[in-house]
Amino acid sequence: MKRSLLFLVSVAAGVVCAQSPAPASVTPGDGIAGPPARNWVLPLFTDSEGYRAMTLRGSEAHAVGADRIDIIDLNITAFSGDVAARVETLLLSPTAHFYPNEKRAAGEKSVRFIRDEMEITGERWNFHQVEKRVLIDQNVRVVLHAPLHAILK
Repeated sequence: MKRSLLFLVSVAAGVVCAQSPAPASVTPGDGIAGPPARNWVLPLFTDSEGYRAMTLRGSEAHAVGADRIDIIDLNITAFSGDVAARVETLLLSPTAHFYPNEKRAAGEKSVRFIRDEMEITGERWNFHQVEKRVLIDQNVRVVLHAPLHAILK
């Protein structure tokens, strides 16, 4: 089993690839009565001014209690949280959990984290929206689209 090494890409980018606690495995529909939501979309807004902070999408979503949603084909778009509504980050995963109270997503399977200056892929991951941080535990691959000195500003 290949493990990732500690790799600090950028404090400004808010990305850390490190060994993280293992999220629970995803089994959409466990303990759920009724059909899943199809073509699910959840927009989230900033608390202060109400600007768009993040939009989550999935081909299917299963509510597992009040504090967990299991999602198939997760697509998270994180915005700047201001009037410009600039897209800062895209995060894609085939299956994941979303914890709305914590504004956190996690998954065992692959993840693709995309920003203008970099793209990171791996497995066993956690995304913390409030902290603007991603932890990726296995098979981490980082591709930088800018010179290293420009990213570390």
